Amino acid sequence: MEGSSNSNSRGFFNTSGVSDRNSPPTSRSKPSSYHHVDDDSLGIDDDPFVRSLEWGDVSLRQWLDKPERSVDVYECLHVFRQIVEIVSAAHSQGFVVHNVRPSCFVMSSFNHVSFIESASCSDSGSEDGPVSHQKKKEEKVSYDKILERQIEKLEEEEEKKQKQRFPMKHVLAMETSWYTSPEEEFGSPSTCASDVYRLGVLLFELFCPVPSREEKSRTMSSLRHRVLPPQILLKCPKEASFCLWLLHPEPSCRPSMSDLMQSEFMTEPRDNLEEREAAIELRDKIEEQESLLEFLLMIQQRKQESAYRLRDTVSLLSSDIEQVSKRQLVLKKKGSSHSDLSRDQSLLSFPEEPTSMTLLASRKRFRQVKTPPEETGAKADDEESSQGRSTFLESSRLMRNFKKLETVYFLTRRRQLKASAAASGKSLTRHSPLSSENRSSVSNPAAAAPKDFNSNDNSRQGGWIDPFLEGLCRYLSFSKLRVKADLKQGDLLNSTNLVCSLAFDRDGEFFATAGVNKKIKIFECDSIVNNNRDIHYPVAELASRSKLSSVCWNSYIKSQIASSNFEGVVQIWDVARSQLVTEMKEHKKRVWSIDISSADPTLLASGSDDGTVKLWSINQGVSIGTIKTKANVCCVQFPSDSGRSLAFGSADHKVYYYDLRNPKIPLSTMIGHSKTVSYVKFVDSSTLVSSSTDNTLKLWDLSMSASGVNETPLHSFAGHTNLKNFVGLSVSDGYIATGSETNEVFVYHKAFPMPVMSYMFSNTDSTSGLEVDDASQFISSICWRGQSSTLVAANSNGNIKILEMVT
Repeated sequence: MEGSSNSNSRGFFNTSGVSDRNSPPTSRSKPSSYHHVDDDSLGIDDDPFVRSLEWGDVSLRQWLDKPERSVDVYECLHVFRQIVEIVSAAHSQGFVVHNVRPSCFVMSSFNHVSFIESASCSDSGSEDGPVSHQKKKEEKVSYDKILERQIEKLEEEEEKKQKQRFPMKHVLAMETSWYTSPEEEFGSPSTCASDVYRLGVLLFELFCPVPSREEKSRTMSSLRHRVLPPQILLKCPKEASFCLWLLHPEPSCRPSMSDLMQSEFMTEPRDNLEEREAAIELRDKIEEQESLLEFLLMIQQRKQESAYRLRDTVSLLSSDIEQVSKRQLVLKKKGSSHSDLSRDQSLLSFPEEPTSMTLLASRKRFRQVKTPPEETGAKADDEESSQGRSTFLESSRLMRNFKKLETVYFLTRRRQLKASAAASGKSLTRHSPLSSENRSSVSNPAAAAPKDFNSNDNSRQGGWIDPFLEGLCRYLSFSKLRVKADLKQGDLLNSTNLVCSLAFDRDGEFFATAGVNKKIKIFECDSIVNNNRDIHYPVAELASRSKLSSVCWNSYIKSQIASSNFEGVVQIWDVARSQLVTEMKEHKKRVWSIDISSADPTLLASGSDDGTVKLWSINQGVSIGTIKTKANVCCVQFPSDSGRSLAFGSADHKVYYYDLRNPKIPLSTMIGHSKTVSYVKFVDSSTLVSSSTDNTLKLWDLSMSASGVNETPLHSFAGHTNLKNFVGLSVSDGYIATGSETNEVFVYHKAFPMPVMSYMFSNTDSTSGLEVDDASQFISSICWRGQSSTLVAANSNGNIKILEMVT
């Protein structure tokens, strides 16, 4: 059994069922002169004990000392058998294991035991001289350092748990004495019989859990004298008897490993243990099958719910297709009544019918397909219609945004169904095919479709068609922005040309620019477009004492324009005479925005950093009302048809809508932005769009406010970049133009949340016209020319362009 070799004793592991991840490096020998021991040389980080803990295994010592551990005979025998096999494999190769102790083993979650003790602590039973002794001494120091490190880690875990009954450091210190055989205490060398003694101590610990530290010490001290507690003698007499045999004080009286392996104690429970393991394995397989079954049932349930939703969606689409087909049939009948006109002329007479599906095909057809006028008759008309439909479906922009358009369609239908359900007193959740439950379906699409095109019920159900069709037509009507003209100012005296505000007069004839150069410049739009000059001079120029933040034309008095500046002053100017008419100085801080009411051209509103909105009488030159808020006011806007209401955006991320006849509380508060609201503009009398430095525009329905709060915008427009600057916002005929911090102009339509088109400014110097490497440039202001397809935009470097939407 005992050899004289001092080679690596870890070679027996793989024969004992120890996992490969516990195998040591192939070479770990050191020169005999190597004496210095440090953490790096010990390979602490590569120590298998460390790796085992990281993989979630637990030390056998920790497992034994768990307060809640109860004795399971088969489980304990299973653990003991594995350790015996490991020791037996070592002995068969002529090695004494030495450290058959719980702290040198780890257990996986399946009670698989692995020996993680250093190979240096196992050798033959004989000494090989001074070199071997020195080497063992160094390796012993190495192991002690490793053990010390593990103790520290275990203590850290103790502090977190704070409920460990046995202080791990104390137990590990006492463990060495517990597992020392009597002959070793008297100075005799360790032999294979010593390992058998340690197996006896381990068997005792497996079958005799102790609840307290003091009792543990007493019990283990008594074990040295082969005195066993009464409970193990009564409950486990066979195990107790076998334990005493292994603990015999005389090494020669202890069994050898071969006798131990062949003993009845080790062989008898094997069959029962195997049966139990088979039963456990079977139970685990049943549980696995149950988990798989539950998983499949969950998938089936979700797919069934998806099938219900899909069936309801198809039913809804069938109903809508029938509605649109009936509308188209009515329009065709109207067209056929004009017998004195050709088919093409008949189609061209339809623009006043925005609800027609043929309108969309006609727009696409006449814009993109040139049909010879001599082609007449049914055959030519069929070919034309087919070609129009093909052109429509193959529109790259439509197909690129098909998913988003589909989403908008269903959102539109949901709103319409919700409104219909509210009008009829029904619940959308239970009866709508677009409800959250989505279990109800339209079983008869034909019955759901309208019977009469002119009936009130049909008008109510088909109310979604007109706005969606109009939005789709307008979305597809234009595809890009084209530069009509570049405004070349040649302002050599001003190095800073940031344009903060742009505004067209009431007729779209002149536009004004204002910014940090402290000047309001008036330009004639057509002159710039039609005359390609090296320098464009303003028709008028108004000088201010401070940087300008906003300008606004009076919609009634053509030559009157208002401005606001960084000093908090609101000014009224007469452009025709280039004179300042009135100054109003009641704000305490910078004024960001002003607006003159179109319905009441003597009324002006201003918003300031002082947290107030002031209403001014232009004729009197004094404020006639103040709305106080808790945050900076960044923008104000009157609706075009009323001077009795006002909207403004604030640095508190909210949009407020007031009835000026009751300025104490807002009529509606719109909550949805996550950063400062920089602009608000009315799209129409009941719809408002807001811009924020949270990268979005939001469209609000003012009629949807419940209890004065609206947290659900109709759309959130995204595509541009706006995180810190004021980039401009303007609205015209449903189109919404905004700037971007990527130096681009983006155009949206109110019906859809994705951009219709965009245009990028080149990074050029406004004075020299040369390209500059300046990625920080951004669009700073933008304004539509009335209700036309033309707009003017300026960027932070002072470049101004007149752009036009084209097909």
